[in-house]
Amino acid sequence: MKRREHSAGRLSGLLVAGVVFVVGLTVVIAVHAGLRSTQRDNAERVMDQRTAVAQAAVRTETERYRSLVEATAAGFRTDDALTWDDFDTATAPLASANLIGAASLGFVVPATDEQIPAVQRLWRSRGAEGLTLRATEPRDEHFFTIFTRPLHNAGQARNGLDVSAAPEAAAALEESRRVGRPTVSDTYVLLRDRRLPPEQQQLSFVFAAPVWTPASRPEFRGWVVLGLRGQDFLSGVLATVGQGKLDGRLLATGRDGGRPVVAEHTVPGTPDLRRSVDLPVADRVWTLLTQADAARLPGASSTLPLTLLLTGIAMTVLLAGLVYVLATGRARAVARVQEATAELRAAEEESRRQAVLLGAIMASITDAVGVVDENGAFLLHNPAARALLGVTEDTDDPNAWQQHYGLYEPDGRTPFPVEDMPLMRALRGEPCDGVEMVLRNAQRPEGILVSVDGRPLDTSAGRHGAVAVFRDITELRRYENDLAVFAGVVAHDLKAPLAVIRGHCEAARDDLDESPGEVRGSLDRIILAVDRMAALIDTLLAYTTARDAPLRTRRVDLEALVAEVVQDHTAHLPPDGRPRIHVAALPVVEADPAMLRHVLDNLIGNALKYVRPGTAPRVEVTGHPSGGTWARIEVADRGIGIPDSDKPDIFTSFHRAHAEAGYSGTGLGLAICKRIVERHGGEIDVADNPGGGTRFGFTLPVPVGDGSTPPAPAAARTAPAQPRDDGFTENEEETMDETDEAAARAALERALAQRAAMENARLPGLSALPAADPSGHDPAAAPLRAPVPDRHSTSAGAE
Repeated sequence: MKRREHSAGRLSGLLVAGVVFVVGLTVVIAVHAGLRSTQRDNAERVMDQRTAVAQAAVRTETERYRSLVEATAAGFRTDDALTWDDFDTATAPLASANLIGAASLGFVVPATDEQIPAVQRLWRSRGAEGLTLRATEPRDEHFFTIFTRPLHNAGQARNGLDVSAAPEAAAALEESRRVGRPTVSDTYVLLRDRRLPPEQQQLSFVFAAPVWTPASRPEFRGWVVLGLRGQDFLSGVLATVGQGKLDGRLLATGRDGGRPVVAEHTVPGTPDLRRSVDLPVADRVWTLLTQADAARLPGASSTLPLTLLLTGIAMTVLLAGLVYVLATGRARAVARVQEATAELRAAEEESRRQAVLLGAIMASITDAVGVVDENGAFLLHNPAARALLGVTEDTDDPNAWQQHYGLYEPDGRTPFPVEDMPLMRALRGEPCDGVEMVLRNAQRPEGILVSVDGRPLDTSAGRHGAVAVFRDITELRRYENDLAVFAGVVAHDLKAPLAVIRGHCEAARDDLDESPGEVRGSLDRIILAVDRMAALIDTLLAYTTARDAPLRTRRVDLEALVAEVVQDHTAHLPPDGRPRIHVAALPVVEADPAMLRHVLDNLIGNALKYVRPGTAPRVEVTGHPSGGTWARIEVADRGIGIPDSDKPDIFTSFHRAHAEAGYSGTGLGLAICKRIVERHGGEIDVADNPGGGTRFGFTLPVPVGDGSTPPAPAAARTAPAQPRDDGFTENEEETMDETDEAAARAALERALAQRAAMENARLPGLSALPAADPSGHDPAAAPLRAPVPDRHSTSAGAE
């Protein structure tokens, strides 16, 4: 039953939709036909208007040419002795009169074969210099051009031509003399154009007006002749009045009754409208044929009919489809509801499986994960997170997170700012990695160090929020600190035998003053090798501790610090051998003095070291503000420079740009500088010095406002740092320093005990080390020291 009802509904829907489609299509076609008919009528009217304008333009121009030759002939009629100067004065304005298609205007006189010498002498005497009359062939009378005015760049004047060589022009001249008024010739190629290539020649014609004396017994003196090129004339006129929409052909009626096509003007398009009009020209009647593409005529073409047709068909189809949809909608709606219900059940089952899987994953992973919504309310804490935090109940107020969970800066005393917490930064759309904080609360009274990564929650999940991953790195940091202490102990024990070797060598050299030079040279080389080994140990120790050594920042006077570094590098040199070092005014920065001294010592040492042989070093140290709370310091030299291929790698470990040139170095100096600058949150870069050499630049924070320490950058939070202006008194700070030193000594004793245990076990690689008394040196308290200024040319600061 339901199937039959559905089939009947579809049949009736199709019937109604078909009727709507047929009626709508009939109306649209009728309207389209009416608009097309109106457009055609408009096109016919526009074509009539364009043709009338073209007819008037051609007639006006030809009448102007006829009047021109007639007026010029009337002017010459009053001049009893016409000369070149008279002709030139009378025709000079014609050169700028915009005579479309005009080739030249000339004065022509008749002469028989016997009269040619006399006529030539007469007109030469009247200014026709160099005039030579050449008859083309014997005949009763010749017509020679005496004076000529070229028009429209028609070339030079060609006087002395025998116009009678052109039968069409000769017939027009004779007719003009006979009737006493202007005439126009049949079409022909002008004599001056017959030397042109065939494709450049045009059918032309001339206007001729006779010149008679005004006496009671008139005397004939000659003609004023105007040559007109047909193609140039028609194209110039129709291009102006047709505006690129009108084709044209000019037919000139000849004396034999023929109607040759003088010129054609074509425009793009497919002509479907044509007109023909007659034009009286002097003593002839010409015909102008025009044609145009109706679709290109302005006001006569429009896309409205086609647009209406397409739109009407589309709307008819749409309306018919809508009728069909409405007629068959109920059955289709029932089917859709059934399909949607099935899909919803399947989606619900899949969501349930996904939720169970996600819960299992979150419960099984060992990393602590927390998720909050856009307001900071916790949506999820996996079991690892609850175990790590030690708090069973969550709080949805971000301002209470610090107290509720016990979150502190890495120093373990300063409350962690709410706005800098990874989850809050992630809610602002700012991803963050490796943010370290101390977690200490009632369940974890001893406190642990955790590293937190924060990420904004993908909005495709359906709501805005943030997710954080917590990791306990307490043991990792303790292990790293132990390694740093152990590295200091090993470095100290390695340098102890070196000091013994150096002392013995110096004593031996002092005792052997009378010995041969080879022996003293060998001792000097041993001392230099010992110094290089000691410098390498110091550099390796600085490199290994530069990343994790505590930052003890304070206000640093850069000018004083740079002056100390320069003094260390130049004090041992004689006054006349000291390099040129210019130190500009430098800002006060907020930095660790020992670490900053190491950076300046390395960069200035490299600038003094890497110079061309035989040249004196030149160094310039400058500084300027950079972006509000930052300062940029630059060290520029005039040395050998750094190849472009090495610049991307000079800050990496053990990379030496000039090893092949004989310059010594460990390849760690710039890597240490990069680590130190990045620990302060700054950046370091290198570029070519415009004056030659290299320019190193790095940025450091400056004291904020009244000189208080600015917030430590993210890069500087990887190791504990001493806070400033935190409310502690000077005595309390000294107590904390003593606590740090005690912890360092304890770590040192622990490392020495481990070393002694390894020696007693005779581990490979350690059994050969000489025994040494435990040193009181504390590498953890001062892991970075300024390198000893190099006193030897072969052991300067490393690049």
